[in-house]
Amino acid sequence: MKRSNHQFGSTSEAIIYPVLLLVAMWLVYWADHLFPFIYFYQYGVMPGEVSTVPGIFFMPLIHAYEGFEHIINNSLPTAILLSAIIYYYQKIAWKVFVISWLATGIGVWLFAANNNSYHIGMSGVIYAMVGFLFVSGVVRKYLPLQAISLFVVFIYGSLLWGIFPTDPQISWEGHLSGLVVGVSLAIIYRKQGPQSPKYMYEIEKELGIEPPDLEGIWREKVAQERQRQEQIEEMKKGMAGEIEEQRRQQQEQYNLQEQQRQSLDPLRVIYHYKEPKKKPPDDTDQGQ
Repeated sequence: MKRSNHQFGSTSEAIIYPVLLLVAMWLVYWADHLFPFIYFYQYGVMPGEVSTVPGIFFMPLIHAYEGFEHIINNSLPTAILLSAIIYYYQKIAWKVFVISWLATGIGVWLFAANNNSYHIGMSGVIYAMVGFLFVSGVVRKYLPLQAISLFVVFIYGSLLWGIFPTDPQISWEGHLSGLVVGVSLAIIYRKQGPQSPKYMYEIEKELGIEPPDLEGIWREKVAQERQRQEQIEEMKKGMAGEIEEQRRQQQEQYNLQEQQRQSLDPLRVIYHYKEPKKKPPDDTDQGQ
């Protein structure tokens, strides 16, 4: 017996909030071009610089000024991954997202090397969401969430190379920080949000109730059935013997009655007819 455990969110929320985030990203990007005298990248994070601590809040919204490649590459993954988190992890979605946002920036500020450059972009948060979705689906052992894990690996598995310093223009520290944050959140919140439906024996085990010995019960039922069959066979044999005995007694009674009937029949009288003896001739009669 299963216990219902449907805890997924609504489709509308999974669409609206990612769209609003994309709108904010593109508005900031548009403002960066609308006001060229304001260098928006300065609102990013420079590791170890106290003046850039506020950049922890603004860094994910700011993207490279030159060209559309940076913001376009971050827009689609942001929408897809945030939608998945909001829909499949409704109860903890905003905790995961906000902590990923802030903790990734803090990790960059604390641990990244200061090369006199600013770290900007949503990619660190994207790595956090990828790490969370993958690890959370694995540790929860819940089929829909495992499917999301496989989807994330299939679509964004190549992002793994982004945590290595292959390009000086790419914030690999931000990627690594986000991935660590996402994996950590998946482990921390593994018992919150949707869980794999539990069977009754699992619930009883958690409550300290000893699960039934199904094999023993089965063996006992088999033994009872065998004993019942034996009793039925004995009853059949007993009934057959009783029937035979009744037949024998009835036959004996019939024979006895037949003998009594014959003994009570009226006697038969048998008459034997005898011819009378002839008289000898009289001499007187002969003389005449």
